[in-house]
Amino acid sequence: MKVLVTGACGFIGSHIAKRLVVEGHNVIAIDNLSSGDLDNVKDLQTNTLFKFINTNVIDSYHYDVDYVFNFACPASPIQYQLNPVSTVETNVLGTLNALRLAQKKGVTVLQASTSEVYGDPLVHPQSENYFGNVNPIGPRACYDEGKRVAETLCFDYFRQFGTKIKVVRIFNTYGPKMRFNDGRIVSNLIVQAIRGEPITIYGDGNQTRSFCYIDDLIDGLMAIFNSSNKNNGPYNIGNPEEVKIIDLANIILEITNSKSTITYSPLPIDDPKKRQPDITRIKSEYSWFPTISLTNGIIKTIEDFSNRMLHNV
Repeated sequence: MKVLVTGACGFIGSHIAKRLVVEGHNVIAIDNLSSGDLDNVKDLQTNTLFKFINTNVIDSYHYDVDYVFNFACPASPIQYQLNPVSTVETNVLGTLNALRLAQKKGVTVLQASTSEVYGDPLVHPQSENYFGNVNPIGPRACYDEGKRVAETLCFDYFRQFGTKIKVVRIFNTYGPKMRFNDGRIVSNLIVQAIRGEPITIYGDGNQTRSFCYIDDLIDGLMAIFNSSNKNNGPYNIGNPEEVKIIDLANIILEITNSKSTITYSPLPIDDPKKRQPDITRIKSEYSWFPTISLTNGIIKTIEDFSNRMLHNV
């Protein structure tokens, strides 16, 4: 198949692009490199199955493709709050352009949504039936509400035009190729531990997340891609193992044998206190569930970070 991957130089997008090429698909990779990095796809650029185009998804485009992975958007609070208007445009106009292409070509859009659509949840764990608790005027709203509108567009295109859609709500994902300074908790803690800097914990450290290793996530996305299942979702996709942030920090300190000390800072505005996916739907329909333990995944991620930091990549 010929597959369009938007945001293909980002953390998750680059892993998708690589898996597609490995499985023999032609990949058209588009990214404006605002938060993505060409180094993430450097091993693909000499492959004849891979083509990179530097462009912004908010600008209209047309490619002759059989499938669309719409993954363009900064995904960490630091990144998406740098230019909140651009973040909204990427989520809304970028998704609109992906849907227009899919509707015209009669192909499927797999839309990357997020657990952030649940906001600071009042229901725990979160199932796809939960409507969420999002502050529409807060500093995170450019991403949270942008992704919610993107989901709305997907389902309205399906209802109005019969456009083929798949919507996945991705929970916290980590692994190789994460940017050192992207502001996500795993990358922050690993970089600080390796450098021997104070470990920064926001809040009291008892807030929770559910961390999914990137290979598990890509397996789930590819299961949807390769399936004839006609259901649209949305599907929670992530690891249902709930972990306290302070426990994550201690795991990283132990694996790195770091002498870093732990410091505490105020919790950012609207930062969720709990986050745990109910993955019953995707497990039932696609027989997918994560298999890589947090410890093993963190070990692999630390190895990648240590190697790149050593070579200043």
